[in-house]
Amino acid sequence: MNFQQRKQLILQTVDEKGAVDVPELAELLQTSAMTVRRDLVQLAAAGLIYRTHGGAMRVRDAMVVPFANKSAMNVAHKEAIAQRAAQEILDGDVIFMDCGSTVAHLCPFIRHKRITVITNSLPVISELLNSSVTLNLIGGEVDKERQAIHGSMAGEHIARYHADRAFIGVDGISLANGLSANGEQEAQLTLALARQASRVYLLCDSSKLETDKYLFFAPLSLVDVLITDAQINPDLADTYRQAGIDLIY
Repeated sequence: MNFQQRKQLILQTVDEKGAVDVPELAELLQTSAMTVRRDLVQLAAAGLIYRTHGGAMRVRDAMVVPFANKSAMNVAHKEAIAQRAAQEILDGDVIFMDCGSTVAHLCPFIRHKRITVITNSLPVISELLNSSVTLNLIGGEVDKERQAIHGSMAGEHIARYHADRAFIGVDGISLANGLSANGEQEAQLTLALARQASRVYLLCDSSKLETDKYLFFAPLSLVDVLITDAQINPDLADTYRQAGIDLIY
């Protein structure tokens, strides 16, 4: 099989699956891993795929999605997830909330609670300004697309605090590769929040389960509780529980 033939098959596979790894492509193409890696480098240079650690993904999936667009996706599922997550929060708690769109949907359900929220999310701050919640805005550089604070100063800010619970989101999660993100900044901040929390809750609609994104940044063990929607496949739910995840849906 020549390069043009391999190219067409690689692009077709990436488009159909969203993301593939080198061993999978090597088996499909009946060639060596070295040849696959060389092909991926050429295709990435041409802008046809997005190179990941150990494989490739669709270019459109690797693009940063503005917060407003993310927030408008799967709204009913996100609201149900957030409503269930709010039941875990007790008066007097200190909680971290990241800049994820599902996490932001917590706001209407916690406005009445006497808690402290530490967050890098500008929409969360806006939603909770006139509420019973005490707010602590993480400092650093403003990311206009994500409407969030990131950077090294944000990490230093987080390290000064401890929270009872951290509520985080991810771009992808899989049993094989753990948690993944579309960018390093969000991944770094998620890790910083998790390190400073007694209990970590991942709020994630079921469409993200068993999907891998650009950057693998943490194992499943980072998460204590996964809260998702009722559309999750029951067999998949059992598999996550067997992996040690406390799953709520």
